[in-house]
Amino acid sequence: MTSRHPSSSGRRQKGAALLTAMVIVTMVTTIAASMVWQQWRAVQVESAERSLVQSKWILRGALDWGRLILREDGRTPGLDHLGEPWAVELAEARLSSFLAADKDNTDDAPEAFMSGRITDLTGRYNLLNLIDKSSGLPDPKQVDLFKRLCEYAGLSPSLADAIAAALRKAVLASVSDNAEMLEKLGGASARDAAPVMPQTVDQMVWLGLDAGTIERLRPFVVLLPESTAVNINTAPREVLAAVLAPVGGDLSRADRIIQHRQRNPFKSPDDLKDVLGNVNLSDVNISVASDFFQIQGRLRLQDRVVEQQYVVKRNGNEVKILFENRYYGVESVAAAKP
Repeated sequence: MTSRHPSSSGRRQKGAALLTAMVIVTMVTTIAASMVWQQWRAVQVESAERSLVQSKWILRGALDWGRLILREDGRTPGLDHLGEPWAVELAEARLSSFLAADKDNTDDAPEAFMSGRITDLTGRYNLLNLIDKSSGLPDPKQVDLFKRLCEYAGLSPSLADAIAAALRKAVLASVSDNAEMLEKLGGASARDAAPVMPQTVDQMVWLGLDAGTIERLRPFVVLLPESTAVNINTAPREVLAAVLAPVGGDLSRADRIIQHRQRNPFKSPDDLKDVLGNVNLSDVNISVASDFFQIQGRLRLQDRVVEQQYVVKRNGNEVKILFENRYYGVESVAAAKP
């Protein structure tokens, strides 16, 4: 009997067919996986966009809450202190508790948490006070004041000169219609090379500050669009000590001022004499009322956090938004639970 063996050409044809089938299967699988990935990606993007819009509207409620409180507080002008309703933080609470009046909304409400607070920015040192508005040059008295504040913040006093010089350059970016001041500060070429004026402490990186320096300064300084006096009813001890140094202020006296205002808020700058003695306060830039505030809303959904900050100016019963910032982050769920 003669055995038959498949020819070599037949084996090649079967091998080619098998290889073609494998290539086709691989291509189909790849295309299918790509389509599934694109669809999943589209769903994720849509979900993220929807969450972003929802968080924006929810945090807008924090702004409305803050403006309402500040507007009501403005009905009795002339005095702002930490014993007023605006200074009470909105403690973190489940978002569903704000929707409890509508059972249809609470059934499907996300497990989200909302908190908020209002901060008096007039209780901090305004870095734009470093620049004399009439000349566009650093004010020596204000620079000396800021040097003291830098020392209390654990920073080198030389930082005050560096920041004042950087702000002087940044002022150039806004000088356009004052030819005399422009020429005094370096001319059009210097203006073109000037850094943009920062609006927030975080943006001080534009002027060359590192993150560590910014964090040390954050509790004590602010950038506001106009010169401001320091509210002695809300300022931290370091700011009080630096501002009141010309009349004998130091950290010890600042502690006494804070103890006094907790019992009895100062109703006028002259009331400081009850703590400091009979001193001349005419050259000290202080007040007992505030115009600038920060309204902060914070939304936490599981480990994701969205924080919205609004800087506002109050003028009587009007509360105007100057600018706003939004921050995103992630935190430990275990640490975040109330």
